[in-house]
Amino acid sequence: MAKGNLIITIGRQYGSGGRHIGQAIAERLGIAFYDKELIEMAAKESGIDQDILQDYDEKPTNSFLYSLSLGAYSYGNSFTGMPEMPIVDKVFSVQSDIIKSIAEKEPAVIVGRCAENILRGHDNLLSVFVHADFDYRIRRICEYENITHDAAAETIRRADKKRASYHNYFSDAKWGVATTYDVCVNSSLGLDLVTNMICTVAQERL
Repeated sequence: MAKGNLIITIGRQYGSGGRHIGQAIAERLGIAFYDKELIEMAAKESGIDQDILQDYDEKPTNSFLYSLSLGAYSYGNSFTGMPEMPIVDKVFSVQSDIIKSIAEKEPAVIVGRCAENILRGHDNLLSVFVHADFDYRIRRICEYENITHDAAAETIRRADKKRASYHNYFSDAKWGVATTYDVCVNSSLGLDLVTNMICTVAQERL
């Protein structure tokens, strides 16, 4: 029986270089890459303004106070057929359909958005989680965002908390826990080395 399209999902700690690694893997293997592109696709699919989708992309929804903070966009004003649903849930639903469609259509690397959980059962899925030493991540964020050490540390903590909350709300598996993924890698070893490692595993599945 032939395998389905190879799909590599990339979960990542903030500042670990997961997006960079995902792009490099896609280029190396000659397959599609999806990250922020999913927001544009969801906007076209749903009719919701792309800037609004950007605001609620990969944001947590398991807090009553957070739900209240969604304001006028929370309930019943978009996505016909999905009334009375918070916009973050609607965004997740649309992106889930898009991710499933991608998996049926072509081999690809997909970053974040609980893709490994959405595609659970796909017969050619390689789920990866990229983590890194905290100091390494601080150095990268300081460089790329041109902010101080303390600001970078706080940004990382907040971003990781949001990603974990989002993932754990929409998935029954825990974000960043090794048993959730096929492969967990420490990008502090070097982005090129990690990219090579993942590509070696993935090429056996192509």
